[in-house]
Amino acid sequence: MDKLIITAALTGAEVTREQQPALPVTPDEIARAAEECAAAGAAIVHVHARYPDGTPTQDKAIYAEIIEKIRARCDVIVQVSTGGAVGMTAAERLAPVELRPEMATLSMGSVNFGDDVFLNPPADMEHFLHTMKELRVKPEFEIFDAGMLHSLQRWINKGVVAGPVHVDLVLGVPGAMAGTPESLMFLRSQLPHGATWTVAGIGAAQLPLAAMAIALGGHVRVGFEDNVWFRKGELATSNAQLVARIARIAREIERAVATPGEARALLRIES
Repeated sequence: MDKLIITAALTGAEVTREQQPALPVTPDEIARAAEECAAAGAAIVHVHARYPDGTPTQDKAIYAEIIEKIRARCDVIVQVSTGGAVGMTAAERLAPVELRPEMATLSMGSVNFGDDVFLNPPADMEHFLHTMKELRVKPEFEIFDAGMLHSLQRWINKGVVAGPVHVDLVLGVPGAMAGTPESLMFLRSQLPHGATWTVAGIGAAQLPLAAMAIALGGHVRVGFEDNVWFRKGELATSNAQLVARIARIAREIERAVATPGEARALLRIES
């Protein structure tokens, strides 16, 4: 079994300080959180940017500051979001990819997202992919339901995407696929040949799905973007606390945790 890659989704676009007082918002706060998560066992940090008032933004200059400050503190892989926030234009969402980070997310379809709709028209998805290929940014394909995996397989069949691919199975978003063991097992059965996969369980689904992924040979994403709680009724004190728990569980069942360098090799990230 490959070593476990832990991703820390530090901030997101939805969570507020009212919901989670420890949420990192400024570039300095996000960089400190990244360093803490790297020390706890994270190989990747998934980054969203915010304005000082907490409003989500895809401003390239803010992302550049975040990336620079993270790289000054640790060697963790920086993965920028192209999801942004609901309602942003495709051009806004794609802007951070122009900074040539090592990784970026690429959502594989439209989905109901709570009371909103997260729109990803096929033409936008293909433009995002073309840009990432041109700039040599490793895509992580975000999968919210089974149809998105089938779309990815069509891209592979047409030669638009060269495998093996890396996917993130996002389970438990209201309006998308449920955060249940059955959902995870079905999606795992539909993965493209040779794919590596991470699971991001939303809310209460985070810990049980993470434990399953560790045992099944997948990888794990945790963090405030997806879940602000450490256990029922107890807010997590930091993103690093959530990362450390996953690393501890993995070590208990004797699955080693990947360093950033080992994760780069496993994911075939070009230097």
